[in-house]
Amino acid sequence: MEMESLITQKRPTLNKGLIIGALIGVVAIGLVVALLMQTPSMEDQKAAVLADALHLGDPQFEQLTNDIVVETGENTVESPNAFGKISMYIAGNVKNKGTRTFNGLSVNAAVVDIKNNVLKEKDVLVVPTQRAQIAPGETIPITLEIAGFDRKADRANIRWKVTAIRLPEQ
Repeated sequence: MEMESLITQKRPTLNKGLIIGALIGVVAIGLVVALLMQTPSMEDQKAAVLADALHLGDPQFEQLTNDIVVETGENTVESPNAFGKISMYIAGNVKNKGTRTFNGLSVNAAVVDIKNNVLKEKDVLVVPTQRAQIAPGETIPITLEIAGFDRKADRANIRWKVTAIRLPEQ
């Protein structure tokens, strides 16, 4: 009798609730991925913010950049990584010493050698990513990472340059 019961025993079937739950999960993950794909990249967002900004060569650019002072902070650190390269975590301060408020500001940080040759550089959108604007007399701290330096590279100095400024519409 026992042998018959083993032979005639039904095989368990897949639970319909489990299948429906898995399908709902797959659809939900697909929707999240689709939403993430719709958001513009950081470069696209930066381009949109600086679309109507003043750049090098534009009238008023030189005059306005004289109002912005960028200094390297004391907390700049070099750190080796697992691949034998060096990463630099650069701290700085951006100060508006002028009389106008800016609602868009991009700066370039360049690590240079002793002969002032650029080893690596990076552009950073300070305003509006750090704050919505930078008012007269205001200082904004910034931190950025530049990675991939050779251990033997002569990292003598950090040079800052304003690359774009945007004024609020008046």
